[in-house]
Amino acid sequence: MLFPVARYDSWVACCVPASTGFLLRKGILIVPAYRTYTPERSLRLDAAQSAQFEQSGYLVLPGLLPSGLVERVKSEVDRWVDTGLRAQTIAAALDPASCEAPAVLELDLPAHGELLVHEPLLGVISQLVGPGFVHHHMHSDRHAPDLPGKPWHHDYEQHVQSYRTHAMVHALHYLDGIDPDMAGLAVLPGSHHEVADKSARAHAGTDPLPGEVFFEDLPPGSTVLLHSALFHTRRTKPGQTGRPRYFVDASYCQTGTLWPPVKPFWREALRRGRQLDYDEAAWPELFAERHFSEYVKPQ
Repeated sequence: MLFPVARYDSWVACCVPASTGFLLRKGILIVPAYRTYTPERSLRLDAAQSAQFEQSGYLVLPGLLPSGLVERVKSEVDRWVDTGLRAQTIAAALDPASCEAPAVLELDLPAHGELLVHEPLLGVISQLVGPGFVHHHMHSDRHAPDLPGKPWHHDYEQHVQSYRTHAMVHALHYLDGIDPDMAGLAVLPGSHHEVADKSARAHAGTDPLPGEVFFEDLPPGSTVLLHSALFHTRRTKPGQTGRPRYFVDASYCQTGTLWPPVKPFWREALRRGRQLDYDEAAWPELFAERHFSEYVKPQ
């Protein structure tokens, strides 16, 4: 049985299975309000958080990003969208024959580059997948209030979906957070353990699925870490007229296998990544080319 999504005083309610044992009030499943991280607070994960990511495939980090960084990234998102830089990058990715990287990539924007190598974020990822991981790709967008939802899918990159021995993690950054007037995020806990095509549940559109968890209320600067094989959807609401949703996602892959790139100019992106201001001694594999196979254009 599933219970609806709601707000309850200072608590946040999510649509999750009744069997989880969370508090039930008046037919609404309630979970405690998320704690917000500050630069002074340690990001050392406890055993329960690590176990949740392993078992359920996601971890919520409310308010992970400093407000100053959030504002600078938002300003760059506006520039990225309004000046056509995003459209140019999409066009270049769809034209592998050119093999030329755009003059400006997401990580070339100073605050985006800072976000990509944000030390607290990398530290959390290392606790989840180990210290050896490599950056895969980054996307940045400003979702209009009337943007349609995105059907159920996962983002685990394999030429043929055949195993899950190595982890790929997507960091979903909600710069303004999420509120009930915006599109929310639904995830299907445990589905990352399946070996399935990305679109295996697309027939369900954005409809609720048994066992899902739905997030519709997160504070600004929040990050949701997903195992990339976890099925998830962006779900809108009828007549939704809220504010735009500022959204950046960046993915990181556990080393030890070859990962397929998704953009034909992936080598250039990694080269530019190596120019960023980050602790190369702590993260020596972060922009290493040797962890990738050759690019293959999607059929």
